Amino acid sequence: MPAHDGVGPSHPPAPRADDPVEQWLYTLQSQRRYATHTIDGYRRDLNALRRVQPDVALDALSEAHIRHAVGTLHAQGLKPRSLARALAAWRGFFGWWAPQIGLERNPAQGVRAPKIPRSLPKALSVEQAQALLDHPGLPPSKEPIDLRDQAMFEVLYSSGLRLAELVSLDWRYVQQPLYTSRSWVQIDEAEATVRGKGNKTRSVPLGGKAIDAIASWMAVRDQLVAPAADADAQAALFLGQRGKRITPRVVQLQLHKLAARTGLPLHVYPHSLRHSFASHMLQSAQDLRAVQELLGHVNISTTQIYTRLDFQHLAGSYDKAHPRAHRKTRD
Repeated sequence: MPAHDGVGPSHPPAPRADDPVEQWLYTLQSQRRYATHTIDGYRRDLNALRRVQPDVALDALSEAHIRHAVGTLHAQGLKPRSLARALAAWRGFFGWWAPQIGLERNPAQGVRAPKIPRSLPKALSVEQAQALLDHPGLPPSKEPIDLRDQAMFEVLYSSGLRLAELVSLDWRYVQQPLYTSRSWVQIDEAEATVRGKGNKTRSVPLGGKAIDAIASWMAVRDQLVAPAADADAQAALFLGQRGKRITPRVVQLQLHKLAARTGLPLHVYPHSLRHSFASHMLQSAQDLRAVQELLGHVNISTTQIYTRLDFQHLAGSYDKAHPRAHRKTRD
């Protein structure tokens, strides 16, 4: 279950009493602090279910109806990953609503999406990560935006944070009547406290480069604080040009710009730095459990995919170094 994305402490308006979908979404957002983009995604998924079963009331849907909906959406081109997300939304909704209206069972509970192919995460090499963050050949900048961006990207690579976790960081812990921090940095302790998926809180280390970059950014951060900043903006570690908490989209765009300026011949996304963190940690430390904890993965099977990246790295070194290697690649 995704974490709140730092959009402020205010609750959304209460929904109509005759709309159970909106009541469920309101509960997730106001009580369980789900991220706005997650709420919007769940709403789209439930609207899709209504669209493919327009003649059947929600409380009359059976497992057969759900299976038919999955098949219809798949035939319309929805990918297995999107179908799995939609099914998760349907299960969550009926799991909440069924007991309230006396349904015997959750109609989506036993339905599974088509198998999702497990692709390797796209990670940078160590050399590419260094080039991105050190950007040799580019003149050093003291502009607030550039210092902010450097701090953001150093933190992503240093700690393996998700994008939503990065933008939710506060520059210190705040507890006020209308605002309480969910995630924050502790520079003196060289760590950050992060509330991630499932509202689970974990501590992650901040490397020396990240700490130095945060300190440089904090020295100019006040230049971006809006005069009438609300409590959320005042607490936010990273701010946009208008003085509000930075949005995930701005982080993505700024990282794309930096990758282009440094001449990296590939697209770089915030999650690329999370993948790179995990891959490089495994290459050096070989401690899968530690990487699992740092990434905030509930199941170690999610983390194990990075061992395939690690094996690719080792196999490449083997091919280059062993005098009897020269293995042929399969077509």
